[in-house]
Amino acid sequence: MTAAPHNSIGIRNARVLALCQGLYVCAISVDLTLTGIAGYQLAPDKALATLPFALITVGAAAVTVLAAFIMARFGSRLGFALGAACGALGGVVSVWAIVLGDFWLFCLGTAGVGAFQGFSQFYSIAAADGVEAGRKSRVISTVLAGGVIAAIAGPALANWTRDLLPTAPFAGAYAMVAALAFASTLIFLAVYRDTEPVGATAAADTGPARPLGEIIRQPILLAGVATTMAASASMLLVMTAAPLAALACGFTIDDGAGIIQWHLIGMFAPSFITGRLAARFGVPAVLFAGLALTAAGAATALASTALVAFYVALFAIGIGWNFMIVAGTTLISQSYRPNERAKTQALTGLLGNLAATCSTLSAGAVLTSFGWEIINIGVAPLLAIAALVVVWWLTVRTQQGRAELA
Repeated sequence: MTAAPHNSIGIRNARVLALCQGLYVCAISVDLTLTGIAGYQLAPDKALATLPFALITVGAAAVTVLAAFIMARFGSRLGFALGAACGALGGVVSVWAIVLGDFWLFCLGTAGVGAFQGFSQFYSIAAADGVEAGRKSRVISTVLAGGVIAAIAGPALANWTRDLLPTAPFAGAYAMVAALAFASTLIFLAVYRDTEPVGATAAADTGPARPLGEIIRQPILLAGVATTMAASASMLLVMTAAPLAALACGFTIDDGAGIIQWHLIGMFAPSFITGRLAARFGVPAVLFAGLALTAAGAATALASTALVAFYVALFAIGIGWNFMIVAGTTLISQSYRPNERAKTQALTGLLGNLAATCSTLSAGAVLTSFGWEIINIGVAPLLAIAALVVVWWLTVRTQQGRAELA
């Protein structure tokens, strides 16, 4: 009889997280739309154009471990509020950097937004920790669904606010980033409530915490990590380069914003059904669908540089990311006991951010040196490695099932 109130709080928290996910996505979509272009205008060396955008993922990677342990020690409420406050500060610094025309100060501002991302990556897994196993995929989808309206509104806001300060193009857009992040800070402090995690496994939730090496060797965790790393790395490799590639093909900044807008819709709109698909067809089916969609998007980008091809490719890769993230996060959330949560989330979050950082840091140099085609060819090995790890996990699971029946 005590589970119902706890689950009620967990579901309520998932809705709060969905709202804050929307604010985060709206803020980050401004960076996705404009940071590559603003960086290109400010950079003393045009090969550094994507560095400010890459520093978003660098900032996220830098705070991942710290964020996990801050939330374990002080609670998710204060941790998430702190992360959003970092985003607000990063937005303010970005505005000031653009006004001054200072590229390196702009890099510092985007790194602050990266700290916001570093905390926000725990939104979906925090929601999963608050409910029983059967609800995990659905609340993860609920949180991601919070980004749907933001995916539509964010790039539009970027275009609408970028010229609010005529003497400092793009400064108004980064002021909007600061405002959205600050609103998220207030919501977490006022509405979110910390709860004890619901058991992540059906067995021995009260057992002693296992060594991290033992936890990470689990096939289910390795499959989840491989999936989320491949999702982040492949998506960011293409998305970081896409606005600049579109400009190089003769399209406009508005075209680039539209491409990113549809990419974000692809990333978040499926969240209304992804959890239900996982419940009906199984997590592996959703996972393989995500791999296939991402591969199809990269193939579309390879086949054509027409504007419609950019739209279709980025939209498909967005849907693939959604399926892979929901599936991979579900697997990760089922791999640890409550008393192993902080260290496991710290490690898996760090690995995901390292993959994302490598992609964003390399995207500009690869695009400049080798072209848009190589960017999309680079997606193939990332997906292949993830698929092999997942097949291995499924093979081990099948063998274990047969052994239990014998």
